[in-house]
Amino acid sequence: MRKVIEIKGLSYRYAEGTQALRGVDLEVFWGESMALIGPNGAGKSTLLLHLNGILRGEGLVKVLGKKLTKGNARGIRGKVGLVFQDPEDQLFSTTVFEDMAFGPLNMGHPKEKIKGRVTRALGQVGMEGYEERCPHHLSYGEKKRIALATVLSMEPEILVLDEPTSNLDPSARRSLIGLLKQLKLTKVVATHDMEVVAEVCERVILLSRGEVVADGGAREILTDVDLLEAHELEPPPVVRLFRQMGATEIPLTIEEVKPFILEEVLWEREGEISS
Repeated sequence: MRKVIEIKGLSYRYAEGTQALRGVDLEVFWGESMALIGPNGAGKSTLLLHLNGILRGEGLVKVLGKKLTKGNARGIRGKVGLVFQDPEDQLFSTTVFEDMAFGPLNMGHPKEKIKGRVTRALGQVGMEGYEERCPHHLSYGEKKRIALATVLSMEPEILVLDEPTSNLDPSARRSLIGLLKQLKLTKVVATHDMEVVAEVCERVILLSRGEVVADGGAREILTDVDLLEAHELEPPPVVRLFRQMGATEIPLTIEEVKPFILEEVLWEREGEISS
């Protein structure tokens, strides 16, 4: 498989002395959806900020086969789209169109093609017709979608998201999860939301105190309740329920629960018929 991100021995210390990353080794492959999980202060956001050169620590960071340097960081940012946790950090113009056009214009894309990029990106997030709306008058969920669209308008090869479902109401959260599942991009998602991990990501990296302590498939990591609890995390509710029931097969999502329920219903019906 093609590597799109390669990190070796990455360490980073903030100016006030906090050691945020300690010798991180990590590879991300083309087309995969990978989750970064861990307790507060684990280094998740710090790691994300290294993927397009906003932060530069000690160690090797390669993106799309190129070593990330000060000289090529601007070009790499056009390939690695970073969606911040707070959409206000990405929305600063008077109209949605201006916010969405800013990135492509700054990267030198032709003005005559930018309208098409904006239209496509708004369509991807289900926000068609919002070009002339004021971002600051939108709901929080709408702002989250527009912030994502501003990144998609750059047509990145890698999508990086920091806590994408934080502060969303249940309806907006469910809608955003559905959207992330549909996007056919390499995705790196830092989150505390284990249901997002279960539904969107096939691979999980667990960070703790700036170090990688586990790297495996989503099912392997999310069903290891002892591992998660040791690092101040909870498994998805479905996993917790089936563990408490003593089940040998553990589903991760509501969709995976359906066959178990159907099997139980059929078993009860067979029992009624035989009696």
